[in-house]
Amino acid sequence: MSKKKQKNAQSDSTPRAAFHQPFRAVALDLKAQMKRAEADKVAAAEQAKARASQVTANRPADAVSQAPKSEEALFWEAMAGVKPLTHDARGHAPPPEPKSARVVSAEAEALAQLVDLVAGEGPFDMSCTEEFIEGRAPGVDRRVLVALKRGDYALQGHLDLHGLTRAEAKPRVEAFLDESRRLSRRCVLLIHGRGLNSKDQIPVLKESLRAWLCQGRIGKAVLAFCTARPCDGGAGAVYLLLRR
Repeated sequence: MSKKKQKNAQSDSTPRAAFHQPFRAVALDLKAQMKRAEADKVAAAEQAKARASQVTANRPADAVSQAPKSEEALFWEAMAGVKPLTHDARGHAPPPEPKSARVVSAEAEALAQLVDLVAGEGPFDMSCTEEFIEGRAPGVDRRVLVALKRGDYALQGHLDLHGLTRAEAKPRVEAFLDESRRLSRRCVLLIHGRGLNSKDQIPVLKESLRAWLCQGRIGKAVLAFCTARPCDGGAGAVYLLLRR
């Protein structure tokens, strides 16, 4: 290298090194500050951890017991005292015991129905005297009842209740009406008698029929009813027009 070039290179490097010297010192100082800050942060975390451990160690037992419990612990607390059901070999529990049905006497049922009918609360439009009874379900045209009283409907079956008690007669009537509807019978005759052979000559079955024909299984099977014509038993029998 020529003397001129060496002289120029020397003149260029000297001020550049002097220029970078202050920035190097600043960078070193920043690094030192960052290290000190990181060390302070670690020391603060260690101190906080130590304080937390000391507080937990000094906490009373009842305060520790008030900590939130897990779902499993809560479940077993709720199940305390519960006894498992008995079961068969396949793990099936026995069926629950059926509830006993409320027993209502036939007399009370009939009386309640008659009270409703007298008060105008019964489902049937009904009228009666000592000699005859008649009634029709809601929505049934009165002309249907008139035709029934005239005997316009052919009788397709009959049931004689003579000699039966009230308790014996009701299931017989229910079974007879079920069978009649199954056979698509439209009009049938119930012979209940005049009660001439009963105690005090009271027509017990006739009085019961007034209630039975307006409620329960019997009432649901009947569209209209009326006392029969003399040729079919008169005041001792009743025509029934059945639902289809």
